[in-house]
Amino acid sequence: MGNVLITGAGSGLGQALAEQYAKAGHTVYLAGRTERKLLLVQKELRESGSKAEVLICDVSEPASVEECLKQLESIDILINNAGIGIFGDLASYRKEQMDQMLHTNVLGTVLMTQMALPKLKLAEGRVLNIISTAGLRGKTNESVYCASKFAVRGFTESLHKEWENEPLSATAVYMGGMNTPFWDESDHVKDPSGMKTPDVVAKQIFQEDDRREAIYIDR
Repeated sequence: MGNVLITGAGSGLGQALAEQYAKAGHTVYLAGRTERKLLLVQKELRESGSKAEVLICDVSEPASVEECLKQLESIDILINNAGIGIFGDLASYRKEQMDQMLHTNVLGTVLMTQMALPKLKLAEGRVLNIISTAGLRGKTNESVYCASKFAVRGFTESLHKEWENEPLSATAVYMGGMNTPFWDESDHVKDPSGMKTPDVVAKQIFQEDDRREAIYIDR
């Protein structure tokens, strides 16, 4: 079993993915900005007999990413899950909101992957980029969010080409909305209760994590 680094691991899909990989015997590294949430996830995992470590990290800050990665000797699987969604019509967006989404969703994914690359190469590892169906098609009141996710899709598809002859792989993961705290600060989705739960989505991702180029939970 290997080391799995998961960003945005304090809740929702990140937490559910940590549970899946830890249950399979991997050591999971829970990365995120909110220590309290990460420690709660770590506690649950350790109580079930799994190995879990907490890493405080803001993926949009190079120094923070560098410090985070210093704490791992090796990385077998990197799951770029951290993401922010702010929704509304184009005229309603403030620059700081656009910066926040683009810095976290795009720059964060690129920075983490780039800076983890030496350790991934040593382990002949793999990267999973959590994109969502917002990277497959445009959606009403999601113009900037979709722009960020299309960028991550392009980044991932470029890695397929760049790593064609390398012992590395990148997988794009496309899923629809989930019933997670992601919607707590937004009225974009009135009632997320009918959506898939994170554990259902995480289970499928884990089962299909075999170095394929894309995993489709929803299209």
